[in-house]
Amino acid sequence: MISRYYKNIILFLGIVLTAVSVSLSSCVDESFSSDPSLKLKFSTDTLLFDTIFTTVGSSTSKIMVYNPNNKNLKISSIQLAGGTNSAYRLNVDGWNVKGNILKDIEIRAKDSLFIFVEVTIDPQATNAPTFIKDSIVFNTNNNLQNVKLISYGQNMEILRDRTILNDTTLTAEKPYLVYGNLIVDTAKTLTLAPGCRLYFHANSNLVVYGNLIADGTREKPILLRGDRTDRLFEEVPYNYVSNQWGSVLLLNPEGNHKLNFVTINSGYAGIYFANDDRSKTPTLEITNCKIHNFLKYGLVVQNGNVNVGNTEISNTGSYSVYLNGGKHSFIQCTIANYFNSSNILLQPSSRESNVACMIMELNKIQPMETVFENCIISGNTTNEFEIMTRFPAQYHGTFKNCYIRKKEPNNVTSQFSNIRWYEKNDTVFKNTYFDADKKLYYNFMPDSVSPARNIGSTDAALKYPYDLNGKNRFEDQQPDAGAYEWQPAVK
Repeated sequence: MISRYYKNIILFLGIVLTAVSVSLSSCVDESFSSDPSLKLKFSTDTLLFDTIFTTVGSSTSKIMVYNPNNKNLKISSIQLAGGTNSAYRLNVDGWNVKGNILKDIEIRAKDSLFIFVEVTIDPQATNAPTFIKDSIVFNTNNNLQNVKLISYGQNMEILRDRTILNDTTLTAEKPYLVYGNLIVDTAKTLTLAPGCRLYFHANSNLVVYGNLIADGTREKPILLRGDRTDRLFEEVPYNYVSNQWGSVLLLNPEGNHKLNFVTINSGYAGIYFANDDRSKTPTLEITNCKIHNFLKYGLVVQNGNVNVGNTEISNTGSYSVYLNGGKHSFIQCTIANYFNSSNILLQPSSRESNVACMIMELNKIQPMETVFENCIISGNTTNEFEIMTRFPAQYHGTFKNCYIRKKEPNNVTSQFSNIRWYEKNDTVFKNTYFDADKKLYYNFMPDSVSPARNIGSTDAALKYPYDLNGKNRFEDQQPDAGAYEWQPAVK
C-alpha cells in the first residue's frame, strides 16, 4: 500500500516537472529581430598579423563578436571580402567556413561568437615585405559591418637540417627560416652578410664546427632570433619570451669566429663557445652586439680566447657570462641580469640563483687571464659577480673602472682598481623591468643618477668611442661604464 502511494507521488511530481519544463521552454524567445538599427560589436576593428613568412602560414588569431542588444539576431552572412581568392581562412565557433562564406548564424541577445582567423601567403614577386589585406564582412538585417585584416607577407628561404659543406655566405636579400640544425662543417666558414636575418624554429640551433663570420654594420645589423613573429598576449610579442629556439654553438677547437653588430635573442642559450682540446685555442671576437633574453646562459666560454667590446649581455635564467679557461677581455660591456622582472608571468621559468658574471678557474684545461675595463656587472640580486678560484690573490685578473653589483670585499686585492661597488639604493639603469600595461621594456642605458656615469677610463673608451647606440662617449665629462653612454630623455 505504501509502495503504491509513493509511486503515485513520484508520478505526480514527474508530470509537474514536465509541465514546468515545457512552460519555461515556451518562455524562451525564439524570434529574431529584423531591426536594421541593431548592430554587432567586435573585440577589435582591425586584426593585425605580424610578418608572415610565405607558404608557412600564421598562428591562429581570435576575434570576439558580441550581440549587445536585448533581442536575438540572425547574421545573414559572415564572409571574407576577398572571397575564395583570399589568403585568409575563417572558423566561426568551431565551424570551418567553406568558400569563405557562412550564412544564417544565430547570435542570441547578450551572447557572443568566436571567430578564428589564419593566413597563408603565397610567394611574392618582391623580397620586400608585401602588404596583404582583407576584411570580414557581417550582414545583419542588411546592415553591413566589417573587421579589417592586415598582414605583411615576407619571402624567405627555408634551411631544413642543412649542413654547410663549402665556404658559404648568407645574404640580406631575404630572411632564412631554420628548421632543425644549421651545421657548419669542419674547416668551412659561414659568413653572414650585413643585414642577414636568421629565424630559428623551436629547438633549432646554429652549430659551427668550422668558423663563423657575422660582420654587420650599425646601419645593417645581423639578426638571430626565433621564428614566432606573433604575440603571446596583445602587448607581448613572442620575441620577448625566452626559449623560442636553441643556441649558437661554436665547437671548433681551432675556430676563429667574429661577430660584429649582431643581435641574438630569446633562445635557450646565447653563445656556447667550447673547446676540450688542451693543445688548441679557438678565438672569438664579439663587438657591438646585443645578446639578450635567454632561458639559460648568455655567453659561455670554455677554454678559448674571447674579446668582447661595446656589447650588452643581459637577462638570462642562469649565468649571463660564464668564463672557464682561456684569455678573456671585456671592454665597455654591460652585463645585466634582470630576468623575469615583469608585471606578468613572461618567462617559462624563474631565474636561477646564479650570479650574472661567473669566473670559474676550477676544472679548466687552459690557463686563465681576465680583463674587465669600463664595464657594468649588475642584476636584481645583491651579488652578481664571483671568482671561483683556490687562490684569489694570485688570480690573473684585471678589473678597472667598472661598476660591480657586489658589496665591497673587506680586503680588496690589487686586481681591482677604480671600482664602484654596490651600495643600497643604487639606481644603475633607466629601466630594469618589462611592464606590458605601460609599454615599458628593459633599457640598460645608465640612469641620470647612475653610479656608472663618468667612471670610465678614457684610454679604454678610445677603443670604442661610440656606444652601442652610436653616441659619442666623449661629448660629456668622462666616458660612462658599460655599452651605453647616458643620454637625456627626449621630450
